Amino acid sequence: MITLNHYLIASGLLFAIGLVGVVSRRNTLMILLSVELMLNAANLSFVAFSRYLGHSTGQIFVFFIMLVAAAEVTVGLAILIVMARAVGKTDADALKSLRW
Repeated sequence: MITLNHYLIASGLLFAIGLVGVVSRRNTLMILLSVELMLNAANLSFVAFSRYLGHSTGQIFVFFIMLVAAAEVTVGLAILIVMARAVGKTDADALKSLRW
C-alpha cells in the first residue's frame, strides 16, 4: 500500500533534482525545465496531502500553481527567444549583456 510518506519522499526527490538542475546548469532552457520540475514536486505534495486529509483545497492550489507555471513558461521562453536573437547564446551568463 502506498502511503503519504511514499508520495512525500517522491516529491522531495523531484524537488531536489530540480534544485540541482537550477544550481548546476547554465543553459536557460534547462533552468526553466528544472523550475517546472520543482513546481510539479510541490503539486505532488499538495495532491498527496489533499488525498490524505480528504479536502479538495490542495487540488485547488495545484490548479493555481499550474496557472503560474504556464505564465512562467510563457515569459521565460519569450525572454529566451529575445536572448537568442540578441546575443546568439542561451547561457544564463549571457543575460548580463541584455541590461541597459
